[in-house]
Amino acid sequence: MLELGTQAPEFCLPNQDETEICLRDLSGKWIILYFYPKDNTPGCTTEACDFTNALPNFEDLDAVILGVSPDSPKKHRNFIEKKELKITLLADEEKTLCELYDVWKLKKFMGREYMGVVRTTYIISPEGKIAAAWDKVRVKGHVEAVEEQLKTLQG
Repeated sequence: MLELGTQAPEFCLPNQDETEICLRDLSGKWIILYFYPKDNTPGCTTEACDFTNALPNFEDLDAVILGVSPDSPKKHRNFIEKKELKITLLADEEKTLCELYDVWKLKKFMGREYMGVVRTTYIISPEGKIAAAWDKVRVKGHVEAVEEQLKTLQG
């Protein structure tokens, strides 16, 4: 996990429309940067739908939501269209951002070990600092917890 109060690592990645999104371009806004393993899987779909449903609340708090996974822009586009998502998804096919934000880790599932994305969320302040972080996220109730924390940080 990145330490609270440290500068958020800089990034530029393509979104679902292959438009480059860079951290520096979002300066002055609150950023909800959430990492998830894979498009169109049950937990990831629930999390993306929950963030989409809460998007107006986050926009009222001057926050941008960015989801990140190793999927391609094309897979993100299909996921967005299939699930009618309203959030921006970034394609980290090289896993560079996942490594920078310390979410690409050894995972275990059914006795098998493999490298993968550990579901993690960061709130980045308008000054570009890590303001809050959650690792090994459980999807149920997570978006509400992020929203409450953002309100507290802004309070």
